[in-house]
Amino acid sequence: MPTRSYKKSGLILKRGSTTASKSQIKDLQRDLRQLGYLFRWIDGGFGRGTERAVKALQHDLLNNFGSQNDGEAPVSIIDYNKGRVVDVTGVVDQKLAQCISDMLDDKKYPKLPFAENPKDANREVIAQLDALTSTDVPLPFLKAIFKQESNLKHFYVPRGADEDNYIVVGMDTNAGEKYIITSRGYGLGQFTLFHHPPKKSEVKNFMVGIRGNISKAIAELRDKFEYFVTGPPVGRRADDRFADGRTQKKPLVCQYEENDSRYLTDCKTCAMKVGKQDIVAEETPYYEGSKNTFKKTQYHPGSYKGVPIRKNFPCDWPYAMRRYNGSGVNSYNYQARVLKHLASI
Repeated sequence: MPTRSYKKSGLILKRGSTTASKSQIKDLQRDLRQLGYLFRWIDGGFGRGTERAVKALQHDLLNNFGSQNDGEAPVSIIDYNKGRVVDVTGVVDQKLAQCISDMLDDKKYPKLPFAENPKDANREVIAQLDALTSTDVPLPFLKAIFKQESNLKHFYVPRGADEDNYIVVGMDTNAGEKYIITSRGYGLGQFTLFHHPPKKSEVKNFMVGIRGNISKAIAELRDKFEYFVTGPPVGRRADDRFADGRTQKKPLVCQYEENDSRYLTDCKTCAMKVGKQDIVAEETPYYEGSKNTFKKTQYHPGSYKGVPIRKNFPCDWPYAMRRYNGSGVNSYNYQARVLKHLASI
């Protein structure tokens, strides 16, 4: 089994301490990254991000039995504890280091993929995306979504002291303690899983396999368009669509016919023709008559300049795209940001 530099008798790694070398911290960060606990940065600095990752791992060693509402994980994280972790501290002692070593040595625990040359890998990913055709969803909308989700990157590209070349991972922390990871999104399209770790088939088909990642996003966006735009109130319709004055029972697919080359492809032109508005946090309502306003959240700034005006689009994809992100304040922030991307990519 590999020797890990931070597995050293008496060594303790924690934020603010100088007992561990940069190389030891980098090794720890790389291992936390491939196990799915570090958001990003392999830079040799034990900062808040690394501390949060350690806490997330400690929480799972105490609480993660492997079962979530989207299925069973291939292993139960709690099984690696064996009584060695008793609290969430953000500190790596040798007992926790041994837990990490056991997880890495277990072939049943799928590790996150990385790219030897992430720049070339990302270039190939975008080439595949641009080569796609679809009659199910407008690909310019999908690309704008990917711009928001992952900045059009499937793998991180190292910069300066940062050596991170692993798959892009988004982490939601919608729990009482912000170190508790409630879901993870992977790669270009942020294919989302609630169970952890992912299954080997999920790593192969949706992380290593970029077409699976893109196909999953296409299916999700189409599902939101068909079932979450014009459905009944309370959960299965886009309230902003109806508030914007649209009464059609079927969602509007495109202003062009299917035999027109602009069908589901000329979205940027539409985005540039619909006019623009500025959105101000705490002032601009979600839609006319709404008592709720845009707000700054942990994910979004809340204020935006030059947002294409949603209600002027001759289709219903702006509403489906918002439902792609869920509902509530974050979904309206998300909608505004993706519409800005649509007008510029």
